[in-house]
Amino acid sequence: MNTVKDIHVSVDVGCHAHRVAVGLSTGELIDEFDLAHRPEGFKSFFDRVDRCQRRYKGTVSVAMEGYNGWARPLDSLVRAHGYRLFNINNLKLARFKEIFPGAAKTDRIDARKALELFQLQAQFKPAKNVLQELLAAPIEVDMLKRLSRRRRALVDEKARVLSRLQADLQAVCPGLLEITADAGNVWFLSLLAHSDDLRKLARVRRSTLLAMRGIGRKYAAIIAQWQKRACFAHDIAWVGPMIIEDARRVLELKAKIKALQHQCEALIDQVPMAQRIDSIPGFGPVCAAELTGEIGTIARFAKESSFALYLGMASLDNSSGKTSASKPPKHVNARAKAAMMVGVDRHRKQVPESQRYYEKKRAQGKSHNQAIRALGRHLCRVMYSMIRHDRDYELRNNDLQAERTNGA
Repeated sequence: MNTVKDIHVSVDVGCHAHRVAVGLSTGELIDEFDLAHRPEGFKSFFDRVDRCQRRYKGTVSVAMEGYNGWARPLDSLVRAHGYRLFNINNLKLARFKEIFPGAAKTDRIDARKALELFQLQAQFKPAKNVLQELLAAPIEVDMLKRLSRRRRALVDEKARVLSRLQADLQAVCPGLLEITADAGNVWFLSLLAHSDDLRKLARVRRSTLLAMRGIGRKYAAIIAQWQKRACFAHDIAWVGPMIIEDARRVLELKAKIKALQHQCEALIDQVPMAQRIDSIPGFGPVCAAELTGEIGTIARFAKESSFALYLGMASLDNSSGKTSASKPPKHVNARAKAAMMVGVDRHRKQVPESQRYYEKKRAQGKSHNQAIRALGRHLCRVMYSMIRHDRDYELRNNDLQAERTNGA
């Protein structure tokens, strides 16, 4: 009768194919093969690993690099199959390889290296946390992650297109940008997208202007003043259509971003963690959706300090001798950090106590971003406790009084 032994699987992720090494908890290599990134390849992978599990009766743990990268959808299939999934921390793996350099580097060697990590992480401190288990999150959290990332990508695209549009307008139609304080205004974009020839804007009637989206009497009068002095550069014939195309694209992006935001808001009502974050003054549904999606589950953080490091709100000690210094951590989720910076900045403007702390840090010589991160470090402690104990944010009595006074 075979003794029960846990099974460790290492996947060296590639673009079109992956290298797989299968070993036992005792260190013995029992299988090794190439996995094609196709449905039939995934089926073969699970058939071979299941065969090993039936033989040794142990728990299957799978480690791979590039979680949510080239490994998709294999990573989600692994968890759906009931295996434990571990992500290989690339930064810590690099440090580990510096301590134990290999004679060569191939996909086969890299696949076997993760099997060694399974053996060493429990006994050898430098190998600790190189393999990080990915705990399952509710499907609504995964949806928030995809939707918020999609929204952020569209927001970034809108900024790029709008910047290009403004540069082109300044070059071929000087003076037109001066009629608005913000080129992203819906009424201004509607004006640009009205006709297929930008030069016709100088002859648009007032009644037509008033029929356009977002243009009332005030803006119609401003546009009429510009029409009297309108001038166009010689290259308007071929640059003009580009400007019109960009204006229509920005309007389209605005509509898509708004639709994604509504979807996120609907999901927040189904996710307790998102509701707790949304209850913090200044954060709002967008920050709550982004943070919830990137955090996944609070169970992945053993303590609030690791939670703060992940959100980019904590620094690491970098002192030497009599010199006291710190350095930014590299194990940071950049998307979560960006959402925290926005949320904390809005938060301190709405909560007097937080504003006082921010001003204290500024008085100490901290920059704006440093003061925001210092305040964010305190908020991480609050958020961690809120999520763990399923409690909403609560203002202190003095802040409630100040809020009422400001409201009055």
